[in-house]
Amino acid sequence: MARVKGGVMAQKRRKNTLARAKGYRHARSKKERYAHEALLHAGKYAFAHRRAKKNDFRQLWIVRLNAAVRENGHQSYSTFISKLKKNGIVLDRKVLATLAAAHPKAFSRIAKQVT
Repeated sequence: MARVKGGVMAQKRRKNTLARAKGYRHARSKKERYAHEALLHAGKYAFAHRRAKKNDFRQLWIVRLNAAVRENGHQSYSTFISKLKKNGIVLDRKVLATLAAAHPKAFSRIAKQVT
């Protein structure tokens, strides 16, 4: 069987690793070993933070909703949400927060229905 030398593929692998690490600081963008390690860590963080981002946005919507709810005469966010559920209004927090920020009149109509 013929011998296969790995130089071409090794160069390609190195080039791809360094291309993916472009923009990193210091040795992480210049040296293959450090770039590879940086990419492994970056992949872990990206995976974890795709999930954390959902929590961050939910917290943001809740803060915005709480401010809008108090402006419309309700006691708090939690009582507003419980009254929404009791009245059968099924709008999620993202939609409610968008209404509160972009269309305050529409949100105030919803808030009046809940009272």
